[in-house]
Amino acid sequence: MSTLSLMQGTVGLLILRSLQKGPAHGYAITRWVHERTDGVLAVEDAALYQALHRLEAKGWVEAEWGVSENNRRAKYYGLTPEGRRQLRSEISSWRKYAEAMLKVVGETIT
Repeated sequence: MSTLSLMQGTVGLLILRSLQKGPAHGYAITRWVHERTDGVLAVEDAALYQALHRLEAKGWVEAEWGVSENNRRAKYYGLTPEGRRQLRSEISSWRKYAEAMLKVVGETIT
């Protein structure tokens, strides 16, 4: 199965959604996206950390240092209350977008 390139604006949503159940470090976020999408979507490291810094600057995620399951120092990211609100808003917008796109591409191609 091939990996698809992410559309602009999706990395932030994927990160916020991955953090919904609790804080995670960068590798765990990319692993969650890969597993959740059956390997179809992959987040590149550079895009992940740029997006995490952007989300942190907006106050949607906060970070703190901890120890990973491999007993290594890792930065853990968690949702803030503002991040939870943003996640709900983005999910609503993406659902509307996806439904509209399915109306277009869901037709039989002849």
